[in-house]
Amino acid sequence: MNIYVGNLSFGVTEENLREEFMVFGEVKSVTIMDDKYIGSGQPRGYGFVEMTSKSEGTTAISNLVGKKLKGRVIDVVEALPLSDQRAMTFTNIRSNNRSNRSRRRK
Repeated sequence: MNIYVGNLSFGVTEENLREEFMVFGEVKSVTIMDDKYIGSGQPRGYGFVEMTSKSEGTTAISNLVGKKLKGRVIDVVEALPLSDQRAMTFTNIRSNNRSNRSRRRK
């Protein structure tokens, strides 16, 4: 089960998150998102925790909602799967592009 954790303090590390979630079961992976693409490497304030079983993940979510971690109340919810919406939008934009339409004189 993939879990979204938001409103993280910039001082929270992946190890801090792992310790919080390990109480409720086995943690597969922990990722805190950062600005590596613009070069600063500063945390963005949210991350993802992947747990091996859905029941452990659900228990972790219900127990960690509203918990303070390094001075901030964290948001914990089940992460939504990525959708194909972006791919569909790109296809629609491309098919509606003016250069793809033939021009007709009236």
